[in-house]
Amino acid sequence: MSVIVVSGTGTEIGKTVVTAAVVALAKGRRVAVAKPAQTGVEPGEPGDLDEVRRLGGQVYGVELARFREPLAPAAAARRAELPGVRAQAVAECVGRLAREYDLVVVEGAGGLLVRFDADGDTLADAAQLLGAPVLVVAPAGLGTLNSVALTGEALRARGIDQLGVVVGSWPAEPDLAARCNLFDLPEAAGAPLLGAVPAGAGRLAPTVFRERAADWLAPILGGRWDADAFTASMNGGVPAAAMG
Repeated sequence: MSVIVVSGTGTEIGKTVVTAAVVALAKGRRVAVAKPAQTGVEPGEPGDLDEVRRLGGQVYGVELARFREPLAPAAAARRAELPGVRAQAVAECVGRLAREYDLVVVEGAGGLLVRFDADGDTLADAAQLLGAPVLVVAPAGLGTLNSVALTGEALRARGIDQLGVVVGSWPAEPDLAARCNLFDLPEAAGAPLLGAVPAGAGRLAPTVFRERAADWLAPILGGRWDADAFTASMNGGVPAAAMG
């Protein structure tokens, strides 16, 4: 894979930390990160790209647009009386990066179908133009199955490959819903479970974050995390395969 698009089933669910973990595991590769739209951040303030660099390593980053208000990009652009972000512009930028770098990670804003501009362009449109797979970041608990299923359905309807699902913030003391979701997320998504990042991982020292990232993500993302083993450890020794 030369391009991975990271989307979520909502906002504030761990996309930036997951992106940083993917970057941290891309050892020996030239990596760039693209952020089509950064919202809720003043000019000159650190944004998501800065957090990815702090945790994952000093990679090249491109932010296509920035808006002060913490809103969906189209709404933030409208209120700022600025143009939104076109999917074609995202695809062209990422395409240029992909010719120079071994891996380009594109971090979305919110969910897959959040509007980037007044015409309704979305991250899904950009992924479709790029022909790139989407890694979906989801919360652990109750309600996540529906949002993951809807995201998977939207991807399939557009002919976009779903790389898999990562739980963006796995709780230290998961409740019954979270533990059961480990069995059910792959079926709901129509794609494999590829990781679970511990809650609070973004507060780790960068050196510790990079050392531990391999324990959170599956081999396809450069780590050593195993879905069956993790599911079993959280459910009294019952592996996910035994529930299929």
